[in-house]
Amino acid sequence: MDVRTPSTRARRTRRGAAALAASAVLLVGAAGLSGCRTQPKTLTTSTVVSGLEQPWDIAFTPGGGMLFTEKVGRIKFRKATAGNPIVTLAAPSDVVVRSEGGMMGIAVDPKFNDNRRIYACFQSNKGGAIDVRLVRFTINASVTALTNRADLVTGIPSTTGRHNGCRPRFGPDGNIWVGTGDSAVGANPQSPTSLGGKVLRVNTDGAGVSGNKTAPFDHRIYTYGHRNVQGIAFSPGGKAYSIEHGTDRDDEVNRLVAGANYGWDPRPPGGGAGYDESQPMTNLTKYPNAKPAVWTSGNPTIAPSGGTFLKGKQWAGWQSALAIAVLKGQQLRVLGFDSDGAKVEAQWVEIKTQGRLRVAVQGPDGNLYLAQDANPGFILKVTPGG
Repeated sequence: MDVRTPSTRARRTRRGAAALAASAVLLVGAAGLSGCRTQPKTLTTSTVVSGLEQPWDIAFTPGGGMLFTEKVGRIKFRKATAGNPIVTLAAPSDVVVRSEGGMMGIAVDPKFNDNRRIYACFQSNKGGAIDVRLVRFTINASVTALTNRADLVTGIPSTTGRHNGCRPRFGPDGNIWVGTGDSAVGANPQSPTSLGGKVLRVNTDGAGVSGNKTAPFDHRIYTYGHRNVQGIAFSPGGKAYSIEHGTDRDDEVNRLVAGANYGWDPRPPGGGAGYDESQPMTNLTKYPNAKPAVWTSGNPTIAPSGGTFLKGKQWAGWQSALAIAVLKGQQLRVLGFDSDGAKVEAQWVEIKTQGRLRVAVQGPDGNLYLAQDANPGFILKVTPGG
């Protein structure tokens, strides 16, 4: 859960006020524009896996098998065979379940049929001190265990267990994109060397790639100035977006641009090592060139988490829209962008009776799969109709 510390100041910055106004306009505009985008006539929900301990992320293998993680420390696989048997592939002994951290994101290599590789993000004590790390595994031929562990990115900060981020996704460039949290440490988001409060972009060996930041920045950093990135998604046109938790206001969806600063800097105005949650999510006063969000929640926040862009005519007017699982707001939030992907034209709120939703992933069958964040929790299939 993303712990929200209420602002200790009554005033709102100009940025905060502007975000609230923009959000209000957006909500009114959505009601008018949603008629131009016909959503699916029906959404049928069914539970496909139940009895889980805080399912956190979902990924699919090319054969239709479903990988999923449980925050308590397990990686499981639901086979695409008769009866859909479920096996536990791994429960690494170094997983640390603390606050928001544990076993978190998972991704499947685009070349899985050749290399059988998957990638997981989790909070670990393998190096002695606790950190968050990206780890590569190989699924064995009998699909009963993970082998060949390789720790690709280590040292992503985890101070108290707050703000761990870490949901890896493969981009259309074939690289792994990893959103990280700032670990609730004020200096991390703007630091050129800390991996906290960033979007990282690395190859399948964990090295930074061309187009990332250069010295004095760590070469694995693609963007910086983030608070707690909960999801990364790629539009049908290949544009990258991050989904980010705000403080007591302004959750964000950001369009990612190489090297850009997204303006979060919780260091107190007078200096020092504090963590000032009254600062704006995008501080345009301090960083005039920071990138404003393409969507903000305003006040209150809803805690958006993992999301995906929907593909296929079965989704009607939601085709190419961003479907986001929502934790605190307990809903599926769907954002329809303009043709440039720079502005949200319409939004919808659905699936409002299934509790806290942690991630939304489209399966190879075209349906949407949602992980419900509870213990016991479940994985829900959403099928569009009409």
